[in-house]
Amino acid sequence: MQTVRLGLIGCGGAMARFHESYFEDVDGLAYAACTDRNTDAAKESAEKHGCRAFGTAEALIDSGEVDLILIATPHFTHPVFAQRAFEHGIHVITEKPLAVTAHDGQATIDAFEQARKQKQDLVFAGMFQQRTFAQWQAVKRLCADGSIGEVMRVSWTITDWFRTQTYYDAGGWRATWKGEGGGVLLNQCPHNLDLLCWFVGQPSKVTALAELGKHHHIEVEDDVTAILQWPNGASGTFVTSTGQTPGINRLEIVGNNGTVVADQMPGDDAHTITYYRTHRPVDVFTKECPERFAEVPADKLVIAPADGDKRPNHQRIVQNVIDTIRSGAGQPALLTPAPEGLLGLELGNAMLMSGLKNTPIALPMPAEGELSRKAYANLITHLGETSTFKKNEVKASNADMGSSF
Repeated sequence: MQTVRLGLIGCGGAMARFHESYFEDVDGLAYAACTDRNTDAAKESAEKHGCRAFGTAEALIDSGEVDLILIATPHFTHPVFAQRAFEHGIHVITEKPLAVTAHDGQATIDAFEQARKQKQDLVFAGMFQQRTFAQWQAVKRLCADGSIGEVMRVSWTITDWFRTQTYYDAGGWRATWKGEGGGVLLNQCPHNLDLLCWFVGQPSKVTALAELGKHHHIEVEDDVTAILQWPNGASGTFVTSTGQTPGINRLEIVGNNGTVVADQMPGDDAHTITYYRTHRPVDVFTKECPERFAEVPADKLVIAPADGDKRPNHQRIVQNVIDTIRSGAGQPALLTPAPEGLLGLELGNAMLMSGLKNTPIALPMPAEGELSRKAYANLITHLGETSTFKKNEVKASNADMGSSF
């Protein structure tokens, strides 16, 4: 099998440096090229890892010296570099999010599909490494195999994304409309939004409260509470914040055949998965039970997901991509196909648009119209162009990226 030559775009950033730390442990990968707006950082990476530094991302993509790129740059550039790579038949892994807006995300997917007409085995993956977590794979199985039954309610509270002001002050682009395009929904919660849609599908309606700079000196959202509705009538909530600590991470999915609870409290090393399996379907019991105050009998099953793979989760995503490219036959199946990331991206867009405009948003959002993908993209552009917000002075700080996943 051929060695896959990888080019890292944005090698000077903290996330990219984390990726570099495991490249040599990925079978079949050759770290061939890197680039960063900070040319000194690119030269440093090149010298350290024995790869070639390019002055621009465009030069790296056009060079013919890479088979695959990993995009680890500010969010607005993700679609730009991915689409250019597809024009050259180059495989792509993109850091989350797929794009800032579903409008640009769809354009990237369209470019990918067009490129696949010329290169059928082209690979496009997203860095949604939480799909590899044992606890989330257990929840996915319970949803996919019918154990839970038809979903009735979903509630997810994710307030363990706490960030200090130092975090936001560490980069001039971060937490600005023009530089990042959003806050907690676009930076931290793409993982949770992706998982939510992976588990139970995309909601059909969102009504949200999105508070801007509630806990920090930033201009974007750092606190969100959303009410969700699904096509089958199921309802739910999604609550997140980067300003609360100790934070919790509690997911509840209630179905006609039982309830699954994934709970991680402060100080816990991993989620506890509890599945309450009812003896009879709830709707049948409700109609047939002769008692007034009865409850459906249920078994409490505590699931301790086992994961013997000790590799970094990001490394597992990259290895999966490399293996898929080298097979040339689409096997093994991609763990994180990037086009699937559009569902969670659009859901986050809808939450923020609902909060900013104080109105419910229907999903999927239409391409055109008052409450559409294009309207949301125009709104984010307008917020960036008209912003008068003054950030604190940018300050360098140490960051252990492994603690942020």
